[in-house]
Parts: sequence; structure tokens; C-alpha cells
Amino acid sequence: MIRISLPIGFVGAAVVAGLVIFGTSGAGQKQSVEPEASGLALWPEIQSAVPHDPSIEARIANMLAAMTLEEKIGQMMQVEIQQITPQDIRDYHLGSVLNGGGSLPGRNKYATPADWLALADQFYDASMDTRDGKVAIPIIWGSDAVHGHNNVIGATIFPHNIGLGAANNPDLIREIGTVTAREMRVTGIDWTFAPTLAVAQNDRWGRTYESYSENPDIVRAYGGAMVRGLQGDASAASFLRGDHVVATAKHFVGDGGTFGGDDQGNAILSEAELARIHAAGYATALGAGAQAVMVSFSSWNGEKVHGSRYLLTDVLKGRMGFDGLVLSDWNGHGQIPGCTNANCPIAVNAGLDLYMVIEDWKALYTNTLNQVRKGVIPLARIDDAVARILRVKLRAGLFEKGRPSSRGIAGENGIIGSAAHRDVARRAVRQSLVLLKNTDGVLPLNPKAHILVTGDGADNIGKQTGGWTISWQGTGNSKADFPGGTSIFDGVKDAVERAGGSVELSADGSFEKKPDVAIVVFGEEPYAEGQGDLDTLEFQPGDKRALALLTSLKQQDIPVVSVFLSGRPLWVNPEINQSDAFVAAWLPGSEGIGVADILVAGPDGKPRYDFQGTLPFSWPKTPLQDKLNPHHSGYDPLFKLGYGLRYTSTETGPSAPLEEDVEGVASATQTSLDLYQGRPRAPWLVLLVDDGGQAQLSGAYAALASGSATLEVSDKDVQGDAMRLSVQDGHEVLLQLGSGPVMDWRWAIAAGAAFSFDVRVDALQDAAWLEIGCGEGCTYRQDLSAVLKGHAGSGWARISVPLAVLTATNPSAVATIATPFQLRVRGGATIDIANIGLAPALSEQD
Repeated sequence: MIRISLPIGFVGAAVVAGLVIFGTSGAGQKQSVEPEASGLALWPEIQSAVPHDPSIEARIANMLAAMTLEEKIGQMMQVEIQQITPQDIRDYHLGSVLNGGGSLPGRNKYATPADWLALADQFYDASMDTRDGKVAIPIIWGSDAVHGHNNVIGATIFPHNIGLGAANNPDLIREIGTVTAREMRVTGIDWTFAPTLAVAQNDRWGRTYESYSENPDIVRAYGGAMVRGLQGDASAASFLRGDHVVATAKHFVGDGGTFGGDDQGNAILSEAELARIHAAGYATALGAGAQAVMVSFSSWNGEKVHGSRYLLTDVLKGRMGFDGLVLSDWNGHGQIPGCTNANCPIAVNAGLDLYMVIEDWKALYTNTLNQVRKGVIPLARIDDAVARILRVKLRAGLFEKGRPSSRGIAGENGIIGSAAHRDVARRAVRQSLVLLKNTDGVLPLNPKAHILVTGDGADNIGKQTGGWTISWQGTGNSKADFPGGTSIFDGVKDAVERAGGSVELSADGSFEKKPDVAIVVFGEEPYAEGQGDLDTLEFQPGDKRALALLTSLKQQDIPVVSVFLSGRPLWVNPEINQSDAFVAAWLPGSEGIGVADILVAGPDGKPRYDFQGTLPFSWPKTPLQDKLNPHHSGYDPLFKLGYGLRYTSTETGPSAPLEEDVEGVASATQTSLDLYQGRPRAPWLVLLVDDGGQAQLSGAYAALASGSATLEVSDKDVQGDAMRLSVQDGHEVLLQLGSGPVMDWRWAIAAGAAFSFDVRVDALQDAAWLEIGCGEGCTYRQDLSAVLKGHAGSGWARISVPLAVLTATNPSAVATIATPFQLRVRGGATIDIANIGLAPALSEQD
């Protein structure tokens, strides 16, 4: 029997042709406290390094006087590049565009700098077209270049912020900002949505790696340094000119302080803590002259920051003296109670200047226009918002620079991913590594030895770069997508072979010759916001694959050096116990050779470089220590904030086995399996297949060469957590999770599990089947045609098919599952899919 659980609001149940449909009810309430009395004195007063310029202010006044209301509202819209055309920019006089994570010119993952420039020129030309008699105002393009120009193939990818926090080196941060800006300018982009100034306080948060540290002092030191690197010194003639870009301080404010580490959640904090901890980086970033501030999705004591006049106007623009532009995050205004993505005067009245709006931008434009005409939004507020947008554009020299392709280094070869830029990244990797354990001086490694490099991260640049790399979640990337980059294996091989030693690569720990030592590279799979939130901090709960590899090597008397790739500290006591040395490498980026610089000694046996990194976050002693900061009560970490060994240290780390039987450890008995939760779970890839070939979803979009079908990310609960399949009439296609290992699902049969996924059907003209591949010539199949057609237009529902029913035709083949999910669709269809996996079967109460 197939069960569908319908969304909240559906009442009752019905039985149709053996199909049971159940309603759901109830909604959790977020904790909140009454905000304390306002205290502007708690917030820093900031004097921006950017001087007031009367000539710029005069130009702003003249332009405002010449602009129609329609032009002003157009300037307040920032629209995603897949949602507009140059003609839209002409017609609506749009002020800004952005490319979201994985959104690329022509939807081409391999778009060249010339492709980026060509699109930038088209947008610019449209914005400067005055044939309708309107004011020519150059458009500005923003992009999430958060650890290098990470949307572009071949760019220099730096360690994510958490690793940079371990380096504790503001001068390095400024260098990284300078390199990032130069690589952006080659592609014609004017504006980066960086730096992230979150002070993450709960490590379950999926954006912890975007935070430099739980320590506000480190974030404070870095905020201004990164802004100066990106924008240049405010007092210099090169400020926002030549090789520099507009910087964005984000996400204002409290994004790192949400209850339970809930992405986009509620920061239940006193105003004193909000200002002291979470505004630390803004003091220096705004002081250095950051020209934009992005608002946080989160709430403060129950009020969405996007709708808080107190925080955006009284604090940020008033007390902190910010005179640049304030923009929303991706449709963030639509989360304010009483608002939608298409209708939100509350945000503008609170102090928002620029809407980042995606599909609903035309409706938002029209509604905002009407709200000003009706007096819902004062015209003075619109004029202030537009003045701020114009001020940033004038300071950036956009009115004088001309077409993006004609500006400075635009289009120049040899800059993106240059040797000089990669040297900066390699140095950043070296400084970011933190040594947690080094028993018997196993490190540095003798380069004349025979070394095994193993683990699923050993030769995997996609894994070591993490989220926000080429694609939004960082998934779907192969080593070939990083030309010029090096994996950790590449670096070890180079260092060892130069000195006369030998290296063997193996993903699973096997070897041809017994090694003298094994380097095991393992850790988290790539993820980004929303999809990276955790229930506990246990690494690989209930499925200790990496631990099994470490244990196997130790049982063969092979010394083990663990290199742990992660976006946050995690509970890894068992893994540390099975390691002779343990290195927290964070997410080091494209220059894995920097890891080898530290691990492998020189030919003389002495360290080529010593460890410099110290923990930017406290390391947990149990899986439940998610909120683990020195200024909070009950602080009792395994490794304290600032811990880090050196080769010169007399200390070697834990001298006795760490406790493994602690509260919060997951059961080893498996009851569920996630295959797609906001992103495909490694090692699975999302594929579209028809008779003419296949296309992989890498980033936000995939299309079959035949034109029969497309696949793009869509939204269910949070941004980008679902997939939308569109099939043309007359074609048959497969949406498939493939390229993974053969699995034994007998445990799922024993557990009474069901195969489940969420679905929303806009249209299904012909037929659809759920399929699971079970070996050569073996396919389990369930006809979903009637179910999906009957649910068309009814929103999201959950499909649940008991695995025992689905596999009844050939029960023994459940031990050889080769393709764990396949949706076969015939005929025209538009179907959204999310949350695919095995889970306990739905009961009639579900």
C-alpha cells in the first residue's frame, strides 16, 4: 500500500483504490523572549573611513529629482540572472542583478570569463539605454565570492572562513580579499556578498564554516581586514577602482546565535549579548568602509530582522552611522509575518533598501509601486533607499567605468588561478591546520618512506573545498572541475617522490605493499546553508565508515595519520583513539598541497613548515556539546578554544584513550537512510537520462541534449532543498540517483522501513513509476501514475511505499541495490521531488 501524507491544512482521510491519504496537524512554536528595553548605547558608534563627499551627494540629489517613481522602485530590485533578460532591465530600470550559488551564465558550469563578461555587458548596456527618456544608471552585479571567486571553474579557492580563523592572521585575510577581488574583476563582477561576520555559537549550524570563530575578537580583527582587501583602502585613489569590488558585511545581525543552531532561526539573546558578540565584526568592517550590509534571515527574540526597524534603522543606520545600502538575503523579506515574496512594505519601512527577490520580482515591483502611491511606504523612505544605492554606485565609479569588459583587468588571461594567487591560498592552508594529536612524533613524515594515502577525501578536491564551490551546496564536482588545483594526495605524492620515497593511493585502505605509515583523509561531505544543520555533533552517527578504515589499518600495525575535513568541530573521540596523529584541516580549498607542506618533512627529515593554527572553535567532548563557548556556563570542552600543538611542543595530545561511551552517541542499528536531503548524499549523483544520453545535476540546473527534459533546484522548506523535473510531451526520461556502490538493504526489510520521498505535482500527462535497480536485469517498480495525477495541483505530499511491498517480486535481490532511486516519467510533466530515502513506515496516525 502506498501512503501519502498531505500538508498541514488538509482535514480528514480518504481511501481511493487502495491508497490511504492522511492529513497532518500541528505546528511547532519557536521559543521567544520579550526583548529588553532598547539600549542604543550598547552598540558601537562607528566613523566610516569613507569621507562624506558633497559632490556625490549633489549628483544623487539631481538624479533623484530627474527619476520617476517607477525608476526608483526599479533601482530597489535585485533579481537573479536566470529570472531576467536585458529587456527586463530596460523596461523596469532594475538596479541590480545577482547570480545565486551555482547559477552561471547560460546555465553553463564551464562558463568562461568571456561568457561572464558578455552577459555583464548585456546587462550594463540595457541599464544605460535612455531611449525611453529615463535616467541612465549602471546596473551592479553581486555574487557570493565567499572563499575566492568560487563560482568560476579554475579560480583560486581559499580555505573556508573557519580555517582562516584558525590562522589568526588579519594580514593574510587582507591578501585573500585582494586576490578574490582581482579574480572577480576579470569576469566583470562589481560586488561580492562577503565577508560573513557571523560569530557562530552553536556548531550544529550548517553555516558554522562560514564563521571565522566563536571568538568575537577574531571576527572583529578580520572584518575590517577583509573589507580593505576587497575594496581597497578608503583613503587611497584605488578605493573601489581598478582591481577592487564592493564588499558586503553579512548577515546583520545574530545569524550565528540562533537557538539550537537552527539556520534562519531565532536568536534568543539579550541586546547586550547581541551587540557584544554578534556585532563585533561590523565595527571594523563598517569602519573600513564596507558599502553594503546584508540582512540576516534569522529573528531576534521572535522578530524577523528583515522587519526590525530598530535594528536596521535605529541601530545600523543611526547609531552605527552606516550610509551604504542595506539589502535582503534571498527572498528574506518574504519570511516576515504578513509578507510574501511578492508583497512586503514592512521590510522597506524597517530600513531595507534593496530587495533580493527571485521569481516574484515583477509582482513585488508592482506592489511596491502601488504601496508608495497609497502612502503605505513614504516617498521619503524610497528616496533614502535609492540615494543609498546611487551612493554606492557613484563611490564605485560605475558611472565612469564604462562597460564591464572595458574595465581594468577584465578579460585578461593568467589572473584567475594564477601561480601567485595559488601561493597565497597554499600559505593560507598551511596556517589553518590544527594539530590535535601527535603520538610518538609520527609527524612530520619521513619522505623516504612508503606512504599510503587513503580515505574518500584523499584525492577529492570537491570534498576538500566544501559548499559554496562552483555549485551552491558544493556537490556534483569532480577533480577535473579544479584545473590547477591539487588534492591532498597530489601534494603528498609530490613531496615524497621528490625525496626518493614512494606513495600509494587507495580509497578503501587496500595496498599492494605494506606502507610504513598511512595518511587517512576523511570527513564531512559538502553542504551549505540549511542542508548542513545537524541533530548532534557526532561524526557519521550510526554508520562509522571512516572509523572502520582507521581500525583496519591499526589492526595491521600501520601508524595512522588522520586528516579530518570538516566545516566545524565534531565529536570524533573514536576516530582520534584510532589515530597516532590527528589534524583538523577544515575545508582547505583548492590547494591541497598546503596540507602536504606541513605533514611531510624535507629530505633532511626536518619539518618544512611547523603547524601554526589554533582552534577557532572549542572541540566537543560529547556529541551534545553543541553550544560550547568560553563565555557560556558549563564550558568543558575536549580541546579548548585556542588549542593547537606544534612540532616544537612537548605535549603530544591525549595520552589516554578518549571516552567513547558518552551520552548522545547514536545507535549502531540502522533504521533509516538519507539519499537526497537538500542535496544528494555522497557518493550519489543526480542524473537525468533518456535514450540519447544523460546529464548530471551540478549546481542549480541540468538539461538533456535532446531537449526532452530539464532539472533545476526548487524550494520546499528552505531555499534550494528540492528538485523540479520538467519533461516535454512525447518523451520518456529517468530522474536517477546513480554512480554509487551496491548496497545491501536487508536491514531495511528487517526494520520494516518504507521508501519515501516528498512530491509536488503541477502536471503529469501520461505515466510515472518509482523504480529501484537491484542488479543486472533486475528492477523493482511501483506504478505511481494514478497517485501523482490525483494529487496534481494539491501542493506537497509524502509518498511512502513499504519496502517489503516494493521488493516482493524478488526479495533476495534487496541485497544488491545498485540504483537506489529512479523516477521514470513518460509524457509532459512538471514534478518537484525532495527528501528521498528509507524511513520508518508511516502509520495511520502519520
